[in-house]
Amino acid sequence: MRVDKFLWGVRYFKTRSIATEACRQGKVKLNGSSVKASKEVYPGEKLVVRKNQIDYELEVLDLPPGRVGAKLVNLYINDVTPKEAFEKLELLKYSRDYYRKKGTGRPTKKDRRDIEDWKEGPDTDEKEEKPTE
Repeated sequence: MRVDKFLWGVRYFKTRSIATEACRQGKVKLNGSSVKASKEVYPGEKLVVRKNQIDYELEVLDLPPGRVGAKLVNLYINDVTPKEAFEKLELLKYSRDYYRKKGTGRPTKKDRRDIEDWKEGPDTDEKEEKPTE
């Protein structure tokens, strides 16, 4: 079975064209090497799929006859993705949303000044006193 069809069949991608595009961009690796969408996949092989900034590690157990239901996916793949990958995603979410919420528009003039003050560091606004002679 083709790699793109397999990933679509086990519900890692919503459409085959999205799975094909992921293969074209090098986000799918079979046994450690990037593959084209037409590469055949067999039971016992390992896939690494980069999706949503997580490298999912999958073991192919069997080939599905087509697109299978969500409850049957575990019959065809074994997800061995380390938990650290999901923890990194949580940290990325916190780092992105630390300052402005999505949909609040452009930064105001006050926001810009606050950002510039933060970049300059603490106590750079105060001028150093020169000794008088």
